[in-house]
Amino acid sequence: MLMSIARVLLAAALLMAPTVARADAAFGAFLQSLYPEAKALGVSRATFDNAIRGLTPDYSLPDLAIPGQPDKAPPGQPEFVQTPAQYLRESSFTRLAARGRKLAAQQRDTLARIEREYGVPGNVILAIWARETDFGGVKLPHDAIRVLATQAFVGKRKDMFRDEFLHALKLLQDGTPRADLRSSWGGAVGLTQFLPSEIYRHGVDFDGDGRVDLVASVPDALASAAKQLANKGWQRGQRWAYEVKAPPTADCSIGVPDVTMPLGQWLTRGFALADRRPLSAAEQAIPASLLQPEGSYGPAFLTPKNYYVIKDYNFSDLYVLFVGHLADRIAGGGGFVTPWSKSAQLKTTEVEAMQGKLTALGLYRDKIDGKAGMLTRAALGAYQKANGLKLDCWPTAAVLDHMRR
Repeated sequence: MLMSIARVLLAAALLMAPTVARADAAFGAFLQSLYPEAKALGVSRATFDNAIRGLTPDYSLPDLAIPGQPDKAPPGQPEFVQTPAQYLRESSFTRLAARGRKLAAQQRDTLARIEREYGVPGNVILAIWARETDFGGVKLPHDAIRVLATQAFVGKRKDMFRDEFLHALKLLQDGTPRADLRSSWGGAVGLTQFLPSEIYRHGVDFDGDGRVDLVASVPDALASAAKQLANKGWQRGQRWAYEVKAPPTADCSIGVPDVTMPLGQWLTRGFALADRRPLSAAEQAIPASLLQPEGSYGPAFLTPKNYYVIKDYNFSDLYVLFVGHLADRIAGGGGFVTPWSKSAQLKTTEVEAMQGKLTALGLYRDKIDGKAGMLTRAALGAYQKANGLKLDCWPTAAVLDHMRR
């Protein structure tokens, strides 16, 4: 019996061998075709050849579109599959805020200089460092060169990763050791997780040693994150968000970035700051939009420009809430005033079905991705109003059943 199984496995391996060989040959030819573009970025032939020598594609990566194989979705990133209560855990904030306060003291001079130059407070930068790599404690599992080459070859976002692969080669050319290019499955590197092209756009040699090092230099990594936020439009001296208590009559369907009004006007509509502190006249004039991550359940926020600047660093609302709230905690603030609810999260396929129904009705015009983001919640609220349902802007099985009927 064992011999029979061995023969079957051997026969299968022999049948697969030509396919694997053809795939590897196609990968090699693809890489060679990129040399003219790499050369245009200043990458020498020697650097290029050393980087791709013996390189094979990593077909275990998510978000690939391999011919003849079913799509492999990205892993369930917690920002998109967990409820706010699961993602924004008090135990995480307690641990990270304590560590962040110690680092704030250790890096006091560096952080003060960063804020002077870029306008971004040190506690915000420390919170990003915490969320991205747990203050450098996370060991990134992948070789970025292999990841980016694979994604450029068979990824669902080939053009983007092609450019990132070329810039990774440029990093090698400019002196970054290959061992420093450890990454996530998406190819981001360093303490504050930059894609290679972002290093060239936003990287800072803040310690003055002649090179931008986001792996071993804390000053470089923190200053680069601050410069990226500044380049994306960070507003000096303004908060990232204001937690508020929404009035019972609040319309959750207007919680989208396009609906803005001055903070003072929100207050006249019945929204109240959760910490009850008065706003200055300057603050009352700041434009902001409404964010209710759990619809009418859980905390509500008024979000000015800086909220969306952090969101440009990572597109998830839960990511921004984590970073912003952790920044407040590092600075000595308390927890969320309104607790998160225990609302269940629909499965990704169910949210996709809901988005499809809302799209067909002309209420939703964004991508169908199974993520219950602010545009999905607003469209759901519009559906609930049109059909006389309870207005809470939160996707549930009951509302999906109503749509299907």
